Amino acid sequence: MATTIKDVAREAGVSVATVSRVLNNSGPVSKPVAERIRQVTAALRYVPHSGARSLITARTNTLGVLLPDLYGEFFSELIRGMDRASQARGYHLLLSSAHSARPEFETAMRAMRGRVDGMIVMSPHLDSRTLYENLPGNVPAVLLSCAMRDERYPVLSIDNVAGAHTMVTHLAALGHRRIAHVSGGRGNHDAEERQRGFVKALRDAGLKRNPQLEIEGDFTEASGYAAAQALLARPVPPTAIFAGNDAMAIGVLSALNEAGKRVPADVSVAGFDDVPLARYLTPPLTSVHVPIDEMGERAANRLIASIAGDAIPRRRHERLATRLVVRASCGHPPKQKGRSRS
Repeated sequence: MATTIKDVAREAGVSVATVSRVLNNSGPVSKPVAERIRQVTAALRYVPHSGARSLITARTNTLGVLLPDLYGEFFSELIRGMDRASQARGYHLLLSSAHSARPEFETAMRAMRGRVDGMIVMSPHLDSRTLYENLPGNVPAVLLSCAMRDERYPVLSIDNVAGAHTMVTHLAALGHRRIAHVSGGRGNHDAEERQRGFVKALRDAGLKRNPQLEIEGDFTEASGYAAAQALLARPVPPTAIFAGNDAMAIGVLSALNEAGKRVPADVSVAGFDDVPLARYLTPPLTSVHVPIDEMGERAANRLIASIAGDAIPRRRHERLATRLVVRASCGHPPKQKGRSRS
């Protein structure tokens, strides 16, 4: 039979109210009595009932996190940052994924109501109607990588355009003229911004845009693999492939290896995100570094501050800077005999 707060009070020789004040840090109790209660609590292995506590405090000490997916290093790093900040402030995470589908998103959001003190929401397809109809107005929220701008909610996003522009500029500076791009899914906010950066960099470098060298993926390894196979089948394949994230770049590397292509001697490969695995690939992957865990940490800290009623930062929308990380997967293009590179 589970130990109750009454058992703790009886064993410690105090009232239930006194035990409650100690466990919730909600009132003055002498140090000797508080220490005796803690010792009895430990000896009886008493665990306070979070549901009962929330009825009294109207708080669950839980943050809801709704993401497009929970698979892959990007999301594990993002969650790691959130968890680190939450644990430090006495909060726990309740995770769910919606896989970018509106019905799943709405169901997951409604399921968290009453169970969390606030929500961190990352959805590439988020719109005002979906948010307002499913998130009560008194529940604080922080949005990640969302196209929607609303002064009621802080938004943290990545400087995707600048990151992609820097990468493609780097490839052009190495001498590449046929630069392919494997983008994320259509309608995805991050994917569309990275596409914009890719196109702008080509224009700034004086390179013509070639639709034959642009293939849509879905941010998975499998889509990167399929895209690389399609690009290798082109009459004139690219000398460099820029994948919209590292997962797709990993798929690209696999397809090139199977085709007997050397990286970077035959084809240079670059990614975006700079997940921890990127530096350990063969060859190590050139990528655009995103402070993924820092993004998760900042989101959790902002949400907790909002729950506590702290002053709202003047900048409601914060865009995190990226930086180029050059590794061995990129090099100069191969010399082409009797053929122009233009």
